[in-house]
Amino acid sequence: MAKANLKKPIKYEDKSEGQPTMLLIFNALKKMLSQYVRGNFLVRADGAGNYSIYYNKEVTIAKRKFPELAFATILIQKGFVGFYFFPIYTNPKLINELPERLLKCLEGKNCFHIKKEDPRLMNEVAEALETGFAYYGSKGWK
Repeated sequence: MAKANLKKPIKYEDKSEGQPTMLLIFNALKKMLSQYVRGNFLVRADGAGNYSIYYNKEVTIAKRKFPELAFATILIQKGFVGFYFFPIYTNPKLINELPERLLKCLEGKNCFHIKKEDPRLMNEVAEALETGFAYYGSKGWK
């Protein structure tokens, strides 16, 4: 007999003492990201400190088929909000089109650590989202 999974779900809002700031950043990013929920772009996760949008159709990238494709995810982490931006994962050349201030927050291949509520940085996130959405649209992913 299999064991029941008794793990409690992760509560992203409980990860950091700096939560009031992280929640403000998360909510601002969520508001921006939610503007792209249309057509085949659907919300995959919408929980406490976790929000994801996916393109809900099969795509082919580098001769491989995928049943769906992530667009962007935001997660409250300890000390920052992670902004996972998948268009630069599918097309690394897009990184050259991202604003400099945002690029300074890049950790790894597609995760940006947003640590403070900075209007200029938020504008750059909005620019990146528009660039990524336009790229997906240019591939016929609408």
